Amino acid sequence: MPDNSRYLSTQSFTVLVPVFNEEESLQQFVVEMNKFLEVTPVATTVLFVNDGSTDGSLALMRNICRQDSRYEFVSLAQNRGLSTAIKAGIDHARGTLVGYIDSDIQTTPMDFLELLPFLPEYDMVTGIRAKRQDSPVKLLSSKIANNFRRLMINDGIVDTGCPLKILKIEYARRIPLFHGMHRFLGALVQLQGGKVKQLPVRHFPRFAGTAKYNLWNRLWKPLVDTFGYRWIRSRWKNYEVGEKHHAA
Repeated sequence: MPDNSRYLSTQSFTVLVPVFNEEESLQQFVVEMNKFLEVTPVATTVLFVNDGSTDGSLALMRNICRQDSRYEFVSLAQNRGLSTAIKAGIDHARGTLVGYIDSDIQTTPMDFLELLPFLPEYDMVTGIRAKRQDSPVKLLSSKIANNFRRLMINDGIVDTGCPLKILKIEYARRIPLFHGMHRFLGALVQLQGGKVKQLPVRHFPRFAGTAKYNLWNRLWKPLVDTFGYRWIRSRWKNYEVGEKHHAA
């Protein structure tokens, strides 16, 4: 594992946590996140993104943030879906590195410690959920959707749905918002010429509450979104600045 302690000491890390009706999990999520915050080698802020929750999630987030300055939140006026919540978090992140984790505690914040050593060599480091603790329907639909996506776009990303990722902010900022964007974060970094590292991470049964996805949006929507990504890829443009001057 590379030694990047000097690099991390100069960086700041914002962990995005999209939240939609997760009041049953939030308190335990904070317990798990605090374990990471106590040992993280990089200055870290946790940014909740409330995606129009209709339960008590927003009130809990307000209370968490009042009690601990390491936590912040932004609340969307309406429920807009996971892609929009992630993009809103990126837009409001102040760190040089931006991470993403779900609040359902099926992945652990401690596994960010496995991903961080591969920066700055890579521009995105993403997890592969090992020994997934999901229902047979979820596992099958994810496998079909992942295989179809790889066949259609050949991005090499094994587990695009893994909710544990770290990106350099300059790559994250250039990611466009579109329906299903969260399924193509690795591919969108690669489109910019970025390097993506994939590593196995732990996976756990859902702590509480119910999943927000059904067979329709686990299978059919990812297939449709893949064609949308192919359209964006066919029109994607990059540029490099050769020289610039700022007036005093």
